[in-house]
Amino acid sequence: MIGVYVPGRSLLHRLPAGFKIVALMASIITLAVVVRTPIAAGIALAVTVATFALAWIPPRHAWSQVKGVVWVLAALFVFQWIITDAARAFVVCAVLLASVGLAAVVTLTTRTTDMLDAIITGLSPLRRLGVRTDLIAMAFALTIRSIPLIAEVLAQVDEARRARGLRAGPRVLLAPTVLAALQTADGFAETLAARGMD
Repeated sequence: MIGVYVPGRSLLHRLPAGFKIVALMASIITLAVVVRTPIAAGIALAVTVATFALAWIPPRHAWSQVKGVVWVLAALFVFQWIITDAARAFVVCAVLLASVGLAAVVTLTTRTTDMLDAIITGLSPLRRLGVRTDLIAMAFALTIRSIPLIAEVLAQVDEARRARGLRAGPRVLLAPTVLAALQTADGFAETLAARGMD
């Protein structure tokens, strides 16, 4: 859900990034506390869909953001149904899906640089305590950059595995991905050291 900003002129696109981040956190907390019945869960999902519509986000962009959690939610639904009941399972999965959906709306309507600027502004009072907020911002930026990079490395490792006819497994997929991630981290560290960052 990183770096997929969809340009637009909707009200949500025009809202400040800091406001959207705070509103997202407040919304997720509210969902977790307030939604207790299937009816409330259905309303939460309807509001999430309406938020996508308000932002003029095309359905294909919305689906691309939430499809990754569908299988996780399906497994969670079955598990919750076994240990509790179907109503509770629906509520739990609906709250998680609504939370992911709202986060997707923020991601799709906010540039990454605007989010980083909002975080830096929010952390600015810590400068008086001697906290290097510029380093925190750098860490956020590197993290955001690394997510699609690691996903790309994992896709390349999986493609190489298929080309060799190997079966999928943790050793075949994760070991090369972790090694590539560590090499990337070393490259970032050398670059930052060369530019004088401590």
